[in-house]
Amino acid sequence: MTLRFALVIDPAAADDPRTDFAGSFRVIDPSAPALSVGELSTQRGDGIFESIAVVDGHAQETEAHLERLAHSARICDLAAPNLAQWRQAVAVAAAHAPGEGEGVIKLILSRGVEHGPAPTAWVTVAPAADNTAAREQGIRVVTLDRGYGIATPAAAPWLLLGAKTLSYAVNMAALREARRRGADDAIFVTSDGFVLEAPTASLILRIQGRFLTPAPNGGILHGTTQLSLFSHLEEQGYETAYAMLDVSALQEADAAWLVSSVRLAAPITAIDGVAVPVDAPLTASFNRYLLSPRD
Repeated sequence: MTLRFALVIDPAAADDPRTDFAGSFRVIDPSAPALSVGELSTQRGDGIFESIAVVDGHAQETEAHLERLAHSARICDLAAPNLAQWRQAVAVAAAHAPGEGEGVIKLILSRGVEHGPAPTAWVTVAPAADNTAAREQGIRVVTLDRGYGIATPAAAPWLLLGAKTLSYAVNMAALREARRRGADDAIFVTSDGFVLEAPTASLILRIQGRFLTPAPNGGILHGTTQLSLFSHLEEQGYETAYAMLDVSALQEADAAWLVSSVRLAAPITAIDGVAVPVDAPLTASFNRYLLSPRD
């Protein structure tokens, strides 16, 4: 992914009353070195991020992403981001995104340089990968044990489950393991048999006409795309619900999708080698909606 634009932010306090933060942004060469060797985002993955899809120059679901950025900051004990400042940074970044087609804006907030005075923050813009094949042909997934029980997130909040952190080594290792097993992606399950989420996406199942997603009490990252799609489904008269789903629910589904901000809705064609029916017309309608301008 080749970066088109990069912006460094001088983070403002959450209660900063300014309405114009242009002076707190610094445009940098996206191909040039920019981070200190003491930066904790690279040394320890100590920070958070968001990926915002851009369609024909429009940043999608900006407010939902900013709210989740603030949520992750609270979980990680980072200084609360000034959302007005970040909102303006997203607008600047979107102006440098591809005017046609799809792109992605990344927001990164790090604890900063070790023993440094302030957090480090930056925004990047790049064209999005071509996800046509996943959206139209579907993906095969395998289930992988996440290594904890359903009650662990509540008992051990220091694990930062439910925050979108930069510590993505486990997520990437899960994707590599899925490919070793002949699949395209993975669905995490708890050690006591409950369904969670994918390494980089939310899971939606259709069972007996209801659209279900795993309840967020298992340390699941609340997906902005899943939330938007549920709202759309409810407007169409469908029933949606959050539920504690055991692994048997995966075999009960008459359709299933992984959904995320950039890939959008990818229908699942098989789980652990067992075929899953694909509702191609509904999937196409999902992606038409997700590609429409959404604030």
